[in-house]
This record gives sequence, structure tokens and C-alpha cells, in this order.
Amino acid sequence: MRIAVNVTTDSHGDWQSAVTFAREAERLGAESIWTGESWGYDAITPLAYLAAGTDRIGLGTGIIQLGTRSPANLAMTAMAMQSLSGNRFRLGLGTSGPQVVEGWHGVSFAKPVQRTREIIEIVRLATSGERVSYDGDIYRLPLPDGEGRALRSSSPPVHVPIYVAALGPRNLQLTGELADGWIGGSFIPETAEVFLKHIRAGAKRAGRKLEDLDLQIPLSVEITDDVEEAGKRHARGYGFTFGAMGSLRNNFYKNAFARQGFADEVNEVQCLWMAGERDKARDHVPVELAMKANLIGTPAMIKERIAVYRDAGITTLRIGIPGDGVSEKLETLAQVIDLVRETAQA
Repeated sequence: MRIAVNVTTDSHGDWQSAVTFAREAERLGAESIWTGESWGYDAITPLAYLAAGTDRIGLGTGIIQLGTRSPANLAMTAMAMQSLSGNRFRLGLGTSGPQVVEGWHGVSFAKPVQRTREIIEIVRLATSGERVSYDGDIYRLPLPDGEGRALRSSSPPVHVPIYVAALGPRNLQLTGELADGWIGGSFIPETAEVFLKHIRAGAKRAGRKLEDLDLQIPLSVEITDDVEEAGKRHARGYGFTFGAMGSLRNNFYKNAFARQGFADEVNEVQCLWMAGERDKARDHVPVELAMKANLIGTPAMIKERIAVYRDAGITTLRIGIPGDGVSEKLETLAQVIDLVRETAQA
């Protein structure tokens, strides 16, 4: 099992400390480092900065929001990042949600799974050196009845690993069919088949196996003896996730946990949040959910949980690390990497 990390700084906008963290994470044995984007910084620019300050660690977007760039722009960006980084770049894509895509970017959220398919297919065409001619439901290249021409990239062909953040059944099947890796949030290893059966079905349809994909799970880690306090605190953090990160109709994170046996609880959390009862909503999140979906507890407890993820078939854990600064977070990272190595030897 591999360990990946999120980009970390000592303070907002302190990018030199992000380089320090990335270099030390690379030295400790972290396999890759990932950025995200919501409605603040973009996901690519920080990785370009880190590419110049590191040598071996993989550089991934977790995630770029689909629909916010044209497929050709994504391909151009990916090819530039591969060139800058010495082929260490991974293109992580995800649909995000209508609140951000339509509210921040002003782009329709319609047909998100079809959009994912078409973008992947066009990016693969462009990065492989093929002439880009595509007739899809969403994208048509060149535009019909215009003056555009089917072009071939002027950059050298290059392989770009593509990861998809997917939670729903159709998008999971698409991931198994087309992607190099899966980014699977809202995941509990005891109920892994809720997700993996769909990825496996998509992979089989494409003549592949589940083992052909890197299965990456983002989660939080906290090494502590005060397990009860930490578990409750992490559980309360999901109140915002289930209440505010989506609408009553579209909250993909809530729906994923509902499919894993927590439907009554997460639906009630959402209702309480939307009724303005935010403290009650936070208190209603089951501690069990937070404990199973993250690495929280003593070193022995975390080592045991790492084995559960490994046995479920997960190949990479991408850890979010608490702490007041880079040094403290690096100490935790070193502990987690040691625990992974001990688990592999057990």
C-alpha cells in the first residue's frame, strides 16, 4: 500500500513551506502529493511550483472540476505538466457539484457522467498525438459548419494517467472502464463492494481487471490516545459535509454514506442543518462513521485499520494530516508510513 499526501503549508499562501513539505514527504517515502480546487486557488498552478522543487514524488490533481476547462485545454495543461515534471503528473478529474459548477463557473452541470467520458476520450486523443476529431453529445470537434480544423497537438505524445473521483454507480462503472485510477471519498472499507462492484463491472466491460487501477482513498489521520474526543470531533466535521456540500437533491457525499448503511442518520443530519439546527446536526453524525472512514486513534488502532483498507483492495491512502505546521505534520506522516511498512511485513 502506498501513501499519498495533500499539499500542506505553514500558513495561507506560504508556498515555500509547501515546497519544504513536499521535499520532506518525498524523502520519507510518500508516493505522490495532490492538490484540489473549490472556489479559491486552482489545482494546477501549485503543482507546477512544486514540480520545480521536487525530484521523484508524483504530482496529482485531486481534483480538477470538469466543465471548467475545455478538453483541449486540459490536454494542453497535462502535457505541459508532464514536460515540467519529468512525467510525474497525474490528471485527477471530478464532476464537483452543481452548486460550484453552475454557481461559480456558470457552466451547466447537465450530463456529468457523459461529460466525464467525453473529456477523458478527447484528452487521450490529444495527448497520444492523434488528430482530434470528435463527435459527442456535449463536445464536437471541430465545430460543425464552421471554419475549425481537426488538429494534432504540436507537443510530443505523452501518456497522462487519468484518475476519476466517482461516487455514484454510473460514474464508478465509467471509472473502471476508462481511468487509470479511482479517487474514492466517503469510503468505508467494510462496505467496499458498494463501490468496487461497479468499478469491477466497468473494467470487465473494457477487458480489464480491477487490479489494473490504482484505488486511492482520501481520508484524515489523527494519532491520539484521546480516541473518544477525536472521534467525536471528526464526526461533527461531517455535519457541514452532509448539510452544506450539496442541495437537498444533490449531495453526493451524503448519498455515498447512505448506501453504506447510514441512510437514516445522514438524512437526519441534512434535515437538521437545513432547518438551521447546525449544532444538533453536527452532534447527530455517528462517531462510528468518522472512525471507520478515517485513521483515528492509537498507533495500534491505526495499524489495524490500515490492514482493513489493504484487505479491501485499496492500493493508496491519501492522508490529510492535522497539526499547526509543516514540522508537526511531517512527524505524523513519518509515523503513518512506518505503520504502513509494519502492516506490509505482518
